[in-house]
Amino acid sequence: MVVVVSDREHAGVLERAQRRGIPTTLLPSKTRPEAATLDAVVDTHEVDLIVLAGFLRLVPDTVVRRFVGRIMNVHPALLPAFGGDGMYGQRVHKAVIESGARVSGVTVHFVDEVYDRGRIITQWPVPVFPSDDAGTLAARVLRVEHLIYPRVVDAVASGRTTLESCATRDDTFIDVRPSFTLLPHEDSRLAENIDLALGC
Repeated sequence: MVVVVSDREHAGVLERAQRRGIPTTLLPSKTRPEAATLDAVVDTHEVDLIVLAGFLRLVPDTVVRRFVGRIMNVHPALLPAFGGDGMYGQRVHKAVIESGARVSGVTVHFVDEVYDRGRIITQWPVPVFPSDDAGTLAARVLRVEHLIYPRVVDAVASGRTTLESCATRDDTFIDVRPSFTLLPHEDSRLAENIDLALGC
């Protein structure tokens, strides 16, 4: 069963899910201490795959252990750089620009008990231009996230990509494909090439 879970009451994803008839659940917060825990939600909705997007909390160890190889996240940089506790959203893009890096990108990875340290499934580079600020870089990275992430989710859900297949790689290997400047008319070009990059 599909369920959308958020810890933010006004998250746009909740409204989008409700319009499509997808169940939604809010996690506990200071104003909702009585809400169901993530453990309870995955039991109630018989979840077998967890896909994180914009979820800033550390997933409880109990859930991570139950969903080894079946829980993934997307990060707006090329991990292991610019990851870890507190590195999300505009903070990531600002740090990339301040570092002087000429390339950023998107990483999709399996989730473990440490922020942004799970086994990398795939990465795709995005150029950083001298004129960029955090907002322009974020927009370019987000376009790539929207193209890559659904394909990775499909690959993991179908069993074509597994934690075991990713674990066979050399630990130092980073799966970065050749970069090119992404222009609006090139989205289809990127989409065609992403499938070649998936898998570990």
